[in-house]
Amino acid sequence: MSSWKESVRRVTPYTPGEQPKLSRVIKLNTNENPYPPSPRVAEAIASVSMDSLRKYPDPGCADLISAIADYHSVDSSNVFVGVGSDDVLAMSFLTFFNSDKPVLFPDITYSFYDVWADLFRIPYVQKPLDADFKIKSSDYTSPCGGIVIPNPNAPTGVAEPVSFFENIVAAHPECVVIIDEAYVDFGSQSCLDLTRKYDNVLVVRTYSKSRAMAGNRIGYAIGSAELIKYLSDCKFSFNSYTMDTITLAAGVASIQDDDYFKARVADVIVTREWTKEKLLELGFTFPESMSNFIFAKHESVGATYIFEELKKRGIFVRHFSKPARIADYLRISIGTDEEMAAFIESVKEIIAGR
Repeated sequence: MSSWKESVRRVTPYTPGEQPKLSRVIKLNTNENPYPPSPRVAEAIASVSMDSLRKYPDPGCADLISAIADYHSVDSSNVFVGVGSDDVLAMSFLTFFNSDKPVLFPDITYSFYDVWADLFRIPYVQKPLDADFKIKSSDYTSPCGGIVIPNPNAPTGVAEPVSFFENIVAAHPECVVIIDEAYVDFGSQSCLDLTRKYDNVLVVRTYSKSRAMAGNRIGYAIGSAELIKYLSDCKFSFNSYTMDTITLAAGVASIQDDDYFKARVADVIVTREWTKEKLLELGFTFPESMSNFIFAKHESVGATYIFEELKKRGIFVRHFSKPARIADYLRISIGTDEEMAAFIESVKEIIAGR
């Protein structure tokens, strides 16, 4: 007799960064924003009536979509929203990568891409980054079933100019090109203008990083009206009510407080640049980061050792053991000035005591 297990869809799941249960730690391992969201977010959440929670939220997310569209000077028909950019990206994989040709993305990148591809049975090819952890545009010229590339890339933090992506898009009118801009607000060029010029470009953003709302789960995509319609059709075939009433209100409030947003992003960038200088003084090397993290390797002390010693001191960073070529690197999220100063002092002690 056959077992029911033979019919189970088996995948190797994505592994998120550790969420320590201790209250007094310095958490630099999941690229969260060290500052709270706009005060308007708290006001918006407080203003949501408890009575409204007995009703389903607006399935069309009209207020949030309108606010995002106004912010980016596009039409509401060009905007799709979801529960974090992970939800938006997963729906995009399911919607647009539906051929026998492989989808292309880097070998060192956001490690959810291959998980979604495996989950949805999408063929894919991972293109290796060069020795400087840069994406090679020549790897993305052959016919394919789609392309997804983050800009800046993660976990490296390396960014490319808009012209780099336009060359790839122009070469692929036969498929959808997704540009994942989770970290774009920290200093790199956005490809949003390409969505106005090409009908096969989808730019994906998140509130989790620069807008300090990882706990609310808001992501969105901007693209041609036709792309957004196809994406919405798949979403409404999967779950009509993905975004809750409280989160919708918080999302509108956040994107309407641009002054606060820009000030906090600027704070993170200043701290990032200070941290780069200190790491260089301590013997670290790293690719030029245009994100809210630094991907760093020490010249003589192994990443695993530093990672474990920092953890003993209540400081959490991210260490990827695979693939082997990044096993000596640590991904260090940017915290407050005080947190990064404590991090640097701890690293000094660890290196000196090695």
